[in-house]
Amino acid sequence: MSATDKLPTIIDEDILAQAYSARESWRVFEIMAEFVESTERLSAIRPAVSIFGSARTPVDHPYYKLTEDIAHRLSEAGFSVISGGGPGIMEAANKGAFFGPSPSVGLNIQLPHEQHTNPYQNISQTFRHFFARKVMFVKFATAYVVMPGGFGTLDELMEALTLVQTGKTRKIPIILVHEPFWRDLLGWFKNTLVAEKVINPDDLGLIKVIDDPKAVVDAIFAYYEGRGFEPSAAEREIQLSL
Repeated sequence: MSATDKLPTIIDEDILAQAYSARESWRVFEIMAEFVESTERLSAIRPAVSIFGSARTPVDHPYYKLTEDIAHRLSEAGFSVISGGGPGIMEAANKGAFFGPSPSVGLNIQLPHEQHTNPYQNISQTFRHFFARKVMFVKFATAYVVMPGGFGTLDELMEALTLVQTGKTRKIPIILVHEPFWRDLLGWFKNTLVAEKVINPDDLGLIKVIDDPKAVVDAIFAYYEGRGFEPSAAEREIQLSL
């Protein structure tokens, strides 16, 4: 055999399988650590409102300005504002809160193309796992405000609707902002999902559509009038199952 010849590589499939299994086991501890760290860091931010929307919205877009206005009003009203911590609508939400009196919170995650951390965060928590991050959006939210966005925004909206509909989290206001953007989706909910009886007509009541920034804040206060923002003992038990 010449010096340039290579010996065949022998791969023991059992060894590879064991190594993969060990990595999966350690991953469970990484996930646990992510939940513990984020829960400890975010436990003092209540009451808080989670705001979602497109990472691709430019700074000079009306959606950006609208989001910034809503977030600032929420901060002035005493709500911490939680966003995904990235650019676009997320940045607008953090920016509006950052220049208000209440904390601006960014739940950051690294993505191959879009995500970079915006500078308008009083509390910044970075996640490796999407599902852990999504739990924190729900766990600490007094309300959801959903701005125009793409697949990620729709994912968060459907997650919230599903959790509330199935009773896996407490019922909170879910507010869609800018009616023209959501009109066709809401029409499809009504004309297809309700018509096909895959959701109940009452499920549409889980959603409010509000365009005015002040009205968004007022709607959240109106929802909690008479009961306060803190979860009840029963609601806390429900949230342990998130």
